[in-house]
Amino acid sequence: MRCRVDKLPPMVFPLSLMAAEGFEQVAYRYDASTGLRAIVAIHSTVLGPGLGGTRFWPYLNEEEALIDVTRLAKGMTYKHAAAGLHQGGGKAVIIGDPARLRSDELILAYGRFVEELSGRYLTAEDIGTTQADMNLIGTVTSHVTGRSEALGGSGDPSPATALGLVWAMRAVAERLWGEAELADRHVCIAGVGKVGGALADHLHAQGARLTVADVHPAAVAAVVRRTGADVVAPDIAHAVKADLFAPCALGAGLSSITIPELGCKAVVGSANNQLATAQDAQRIHDSGVLYAPDYIVNAGGVINIAEEKVGYDRDRANGQISRIHDTVLEVFDLAESAGITTAAAADRLAEQRLAEGLNLRRESRGPGQ
Repeated sequence: MRCRVDKLPPMVFPLSLMAAEGFEQVAYRYDASTGLRAIVAIHSTVLGPGLGGTRFWPYLNEEEALIDVTRLAKGMTYKHAAAGLHQGGGKAVIIGDPARLRSDELILAYGRFVEELSGRYLTAEDIGTTQADMNLIGTVTSHVTGRSEALGGSGDPSPATALGLVWAMRAVAERLWGEAELADRHVCIAGVGKVGGALADHLHAQGARLTVADVHPAAVAAVVRRTGADVVAPDIAHAVKADLFAPCALGAGLSSITIPELGCKAVVGSANNQLATAQDAQRIHDSGVLYAPDYIVNAGGVINIAEEKVGYDRDRANGQISRIHDTVLEVFDLAESAGITTAAAADRLAEQRLAEGLNLRRESRGPGQ
């Protein structure tokens, strides 16, 4: 598959790497009047248009932004495939501090950039962007999801992501302790923003004991008021002696340094790309900690968004999200039967569906096309 790159400074972007990783398109936009610097990465449209959120973040440089957006886009391909969705993998980043750079004009300029991609990429909310941003983007392009329910969208995807995590945790509890109940289980949540905070509320309602951490004291204080959670410093949250550890902030937190320090029985969190390197999948397996692959357990948000295509209904969406429980168990069973890590099992599950989708596309085109 040919990699297509639009309007990119050639010395910044490793094009051969993009092609080797199977990316279909990487597009860059700079708008002098608003200060917009954005990258959209489309990894695969085999199963449908590339769908993924727009991250607004103060990257150190464009190379760091490219590494993040491409890693996230590929993860979205696998997430949608494993979840059984008719969506491809895409992601976008806006480079800069949203607290200083955001303006309606910039968001509209970004929306016009999405529109120019002609539906190959559907955007959504992510770190640094809001539902209000999606509503505004929706005034200049139809290729946007997660708008407010009043505008026909599914609203903030964070509660759906948190609900999916609960179903994943119930599957993990079944595997480890023979029952799905989370009452009296100790869960440490690292990152209590929109997803982590909603997860804390769900778990508190089910009688779990909570320890929380976040770099933002106000977020921690709000969760403590609602749930009575204990508090720990973010840099040692992974080492807390707990039943479950839920990393719900930025990725790459599970590494050769942190994995030996884990104090949990299992990792089940919403952060994307939790493993710092591919080798960490084997490292966490060898440590005896059960790893529920991130893109399997955090799929609730995209499953929720996918319901917009048939007319959004929250009850139906929640029913689809509950299937994450079964997918997690399927991954665990595959890992055990094949003698591979849970991360490898998740990839195998996703790749099987991608292969099926590619075969269907070839058959529909006919011979020689």
